[in-house]
Amino acid sequence: QVQLVESGGGLVQAGGSLRLSCAASGFTFATYAMGWFRQAPGKEREFVAGISASGATIYYDDSVKGRFTISRDNAKNTVFLQMNSLKPEDTAVYYCAMGRGYGLGRTSPSFRSWGQGTQVTVSS
Repeated sequence: QVQLVESGGGLVQAGGSLRLSCAASGFTFATYAMGWFRQAPGKEREFVAGISASGATIYYDDSVKGRFTISRDNAKNTVFLQMNSLKPEDTAVYYCAMGRGYGLGRTSPSFRSWGQGTQVTVSS
């Protein structure tokens, strides 16, 4: 049974940083791409960042390039999202997602399982 448990969200002032973690279990973590999505109130869920199974391929949405960094530790079955220079428009629930294989996509159909989410709130 796939489980994805996010942590690290919270309230931060604009310009601050947070590091999200996603602990994965129930599958062979090192053979699946992983991603982070977010959903703000009244908006659709959107892709934030993704990393291939090996970590060799990484994608970011243009809105977070240069500010967010995705990484993974295959020995600890964990994927991270380091978020720096946070802006109020980054406020959303952030979801960890499991890909459908080694390869990495940038859209929701490229991912098969989702965590419960962690709230990130950036105050101005």
